[in-house]
Amino acid sequence: MRRTEHIRFSTAPAKVLYDLAADITRWPAIFGPTVHAQHLHRGSGNERFRLWAMVNGEVKSWVSRRELDPDVLWIRFDQEQSAAPIASMGGEWHFRPLPTGGTEIVLLHEYTAVFDKRVTMGWISAALDRNSAVELEMLTRIAELGHPVEELVFSFTDTLALEVPAAEAYGFIYRSDLWPQRLPHVERVVLKENPVGVQDMVMDTLTADGSTHSTHSVRVCVPNELIAYKQLIPPKILLGHSGRWQFTTAGDEVLATAQHTVAINPAAIGEVLGVARSLADAQEYVRTALGQNSRSTLDHARKFARG
Repeated sequence: MRRTEHIRFSTAPAKVLYDLAADITRWPAIFGPTVHAQHLHRGSGNERFRLWAMVNGEVKSWVSRRELDPDVLWIRFDQEQSAAPIASMGGEWHFRPLPTGGTEIVLLHEYTAVFDKRVTMGWISAALDRNSAVELEMLTRIAELGHPVEELVFSFTDTLALEVPAAEAYGFIYRSDLWPQRLPHVERVVLKENPVGVQDMVMDTLTADGSTHSTHSVRVCVPNELIAYKQLIPPKILLGHSGRWQFTTAGDEVLATAQHTVAINPAAIGEVLGVARSLADAQEYVRTALGQNSRSTLDHARKFARG
């Protein structure tokens, strides 16, 4: 068993920092390594979830359970199903209010490896150092921006009844390499898939003013059910952006839902929208721009499947 400890100090209140770390639905938008988080169970003070995250440049997936105590600002986590070369992984978050103000954040890990060799242990140690530093940096950055977290980090959805089989709508989203021929606002897509179900996608789209916007995303695909994605380099107005396409059947009706989770960058509002614009303006701008693209894509998926 190996153990690591990562510490960071923040000027933000401990409860604000704890609440950010406790809500895994926000992780894909605020934590660089996290691609997608899916709850399997949510109870009072405990939860289970599957996580997909970048680990040393690869997308790994595992199932974790957590115990959460908001009174002492403590979180315990343990992986039930780890991803090789990790054999087991657990740890704790501690948020300790300081007498002089601010918070000491302590992130602990304990782990074993499938093969207890120097190169394997070095790989795991490097991943923990890299991911922990990124997560702690972003956690403190969001909490110290001076705005209520819920106004900076939020989600929104658009749902469309497709009237076509879920598999056909899923296939339209999955084959994003064909979007330049199928979607008017997409100019170019470079799509790579390795392993199956994990995609790397570079896309150029046309914006409303006629300029070209490039994005780079990693996508996790669950056949006929879900495609979750994370923008690796978000636009200036966002500190983070993740989303998912989900397909469900309710009776005879097939529903497609596009969800976005975003973290707004207040420092970029003036540059992108104008010096007199507010955080509320940025919220509306992001909601409108992302929502229009998603609804347009789903509408084209429906029309394409209808033939």
